[in-house]
Amino acid sequence: MLKRRQILGCLTALGGSYVLGGCGGSGSGPSAVTNNPRVVNAATAGTFYGINGHFDYRYTPAQVVSIMKSIGCSTYRLGCTDDPAQLNAVAKLAQAFQSAGLTLFVLIDLSIYDSNRRMFASESIAYDRGQSCAATVASALAPYGVTMYECGNELTRASDIILDSTNAGTKAVDFNNTNWPVMRGVMRGMIQGVKSVQPGASCGINFCVADIGASDALWDGMQPDGTGGHPTVRWDMTTWHNFEVYGDIFNIGSDGSGPGFNLPAYCKSRYGVPFLLTEWNTGPEKTEAYRATYISAQFANYFMARKTANIQSVMYYELDSGDSTYGLMIDGAILSQPYDAFTSFIAGHPDT
Repeated sequence: MLKRRQILGCLTALGGSYVLGGCGGSGSGPSAVTNNPRVVNAATAGTFYGINGHFDYRYTPAQVVSIMKSIGCSTYRLGCTDDPAQLNAVAKLAQAFQSAGLTLFVLIDLSIYDSNRRMFASESIAYDRGQSCAATVASALAPYGVTMYECGNELTRASDIILDSTNAGTKAVDFNNTNWPVMRGVMRGMIQGVKSVQPGASCGINFCVADIGASDALWDGMQPDGTGGHPTVRWDMTTWHNFEVYGDIFNIGSDGSGPGFNLPAYCKSRYGVPFLLTEWNTGPEKTEAYRATYISAQFANYFMARKTANIQSVMYYELDSGDSTYGLMIDGAILSQPYDAFTSFIAGHPDT
């Protein structure tokens, strides 16, 4: 989750080297409506309803399993690195989830910085760190049936990567050309680290706001300055974060100053892999009543598009935020309005 959800005073209009053609935008970029041989079948049923948690919750693994079953969720996202304390906690959850038939979706929460908060010095150093961390995580969790990993969290929105956080991210030039290889390196390294342990595992790369300028450039081996021939980043799942302040993900891109576009449909055509919303919610300042209404409305939109846009999972942020800003409960005490909206929708709309 970004430090500040209100970063977008406005989103820039579409334009530049990576823009849409044929789905509401203009320019010479790829079209979301053209035929694409990579487009795959509709997302598999059974993992659609998900929620975020944390490895350091006070809930025991058995309690988390019980909560997941009571709210109707099958997928639980949480992050960790190769830190032994974090990894041990996640391994215990993975073991409990395996026995319960639930899905643990693991974010390998490595950034572009070292332990001293200094950016990695080169793409190769970033790659090596990503590979080492991810291999350690996968080695610890593979025995417990974990097969899906998200390689990084909102890396395109790091202050050393995005040039102006109020930009939508639809243009490659929205991103720092000098620091780009470091981000690319850590992403590539994490994917390789997982695959070295679990060749059949699925690895996702995470984006935010409307960052197709970043996703297209990474996929195609491009730099933000438009030069090509660089290492490509190829993922098995496209993961995205969509908070209300970013706009409607099915018509995202601007706040009225330019055309919007259907982001999941674009990604389905452009990359041809399942699309997962791994964080979604409204803002922390909203009332419980507002949040409940938002949950119901968004669930309806996501559910309607889950097959047509290849949306495999939507993971609410979050189970317990320690207060009433985001979560459905606080230390096990239910926040009735958002909780009821969440559980009622799932109960009435089975993931089949």
